[in-house]
This record gives sequence, structure tokens and C-alpha cells, in this order.
Amino acid sequence: MGHLEIVGYIAAIIIVIYIVWRNAEKEKKEIKDRELGLKYSYKYPRLAMTVDAIVVTEKEGQEMILLIQRKFDPFQGFWALPGGFVGMEETLIQACSRELLEETGLKEVALKQFFTFDAIGRDPRHRTVTTVFYGKVRGNSQVLGGDDAAMAEWFPLDSLPGMAFDHNDIVRKFIKEKL
Repeated sequence: MGHLEIVGYIAAIIIVIYIVWRNAEKEKKEIKDRELGLKYSYKYPRLAMTVDAIVVTEKEGQEMILLIQRKFDPFQGFWALPGGFVGMEETLIQACSRELLEETGLKEVALKQFFTFDAIGRDPRHRTVTTVFYGKVRGNSQVLGGDDAAMAEWFPLDSLPGMAFDHNDIVRKFIKEKL
């Protein structure tokens, strides 16, 4: 038997060992996913789904919008629309109502879906898509920052602070299309 034949056999054995090892690793992962209740698991990256709320009111003849001050990074201390991540067991509108209650104390706000924002890079943490809802409340609605919102406050629509993420763009689109 020549040297080339020996090298060929060794290469074939290495390939077989690699294939067996790779299949064993894949099987281990599938077993772990089943144990965790992940019936379907994909190798593709996944995006995060969030919701945001635009809540407006009128005070003394002036249109106002509800904003929260972020308690944590990213954008700690910046103003933003109330919102957050969608739970696995809730619809988008349920998540928006929950976030609105947790961050501002407002409940039972009649919300309508406005638009979905999906610009790449809109969140520095990871790929995030948000669906924005909007609603209107009475001018005397009291708000209080809670959960991951340090504060909640009403701002005149014509005098907005710089905001976190792409929220200035979201509000501009809302003003243009809905007011």
C-alpha cells in the first residue's frame, strides 16, 4: 500500500469521525431544545419585538404628548415614548397597555395601531422592530413614572425634548399623519 492510499484512508477516517461528532452535537442540541419546550429551533438570528404608545391630551388649548424619562441604559435619562418588549404570551396591544400602565400609571386607554417602525439600527442593543399605538385621554389624567421609567410627564407637541431611539421621528410621522 502506497503513501497516498494511507493518506486517503486517514482523511476518510477523519471525515467520518467529524460527521459522527457533528451529528451527535446536533442531536444533543435538539434534545436540549425539546427539554426546554422549544419544538422548533432555527439557526437564523431573531429580532426583538417591542411596542410604543403615543398618548395625547389637550391642556389649556394645547396639544400635549406623554413621555417617560428612561431609568436605564441605553439612553438613560433621555425622554421616550412609553413602551417595551412584548411578552411571549401577549398580543401587541396587550403589551402596549401593560407597558403604559407600568411606566405611567395610565390604564384603560383606547389604543389604535399606528405604524410599525423597523429601521435597522434603531436600537443599539440589537435588531428591534416596534409597533406604535396611539390614544387620547382627558386633560386631567395624572401620570407617574414607574417600572423602568424614572418619570412620566406631559410635553407640548410643539416643544419636544430630544428623545431616545428614533422616537422624535415616530412623533413627527404621527403629527403629520394623524393630527
